[in-house]
Amino acid sequence: MADRGSTALAPMLELDLLGANGFVQALGQLFEDAPSFLARIAVDRPYGTYRSMLARARVIARTMPEDEQVELLTAHPRIGAEPTSISALSVGEQGYDREASPDPHLSQRLEALNRTYEERFGFRFVVFVAGRSRSAISELMAEHLTRTREEEKARALDDVVSIAADRLRKLGAPEEDA
Repeated sequence: MADRGSTALAPMLELDLLGANGFVQALGQLFEDAPSFLARIAVDRPYGTYRSMLARARVIARTMPEDEQVELLTAHPRIGAEPTSISALSVGEQGYDREASPDPHLSQRLEALNRTYEERFGFRFVVFVAGRSRSAISELMAEHLTRTREEEKARALDDVVSIAADRLRKLGAPEEDA
């Protein structure tokens, strides 16, 4: 994933006309190439607008089988993952582009929190970063360890769609589609 750059998106009306594989490939960067989830989104076309697609994506994320929900969450990189191992969009979202130099203690803390979170819940911590620093994210991650698995899974799945909506904005989705 690290070598894949972000690309602008065509209007949804054009994506609706693509074959399933082309549609899945076009939306992959929004959802970290989660195959089962993207295939489900492709089946429910046409959407007409990105807004409609995102609304349907939220419903699909919440209602698809749990193994596919976990696959969707696991498609997202770990918070604090090496910048060379994640997509260009994830590098910016995780704040690497705002750090003068990585804090090794914070990196170790994030690694330990990721491990604890994944052992507790069985899936990766996914959060809509929304400009938070990696330090603030580590505090948030620690707080989320007190929640139930179902609460965390529901929140994380909603955040996957919020991340995609933010990526759409950053990639310059046509205004009439957003």
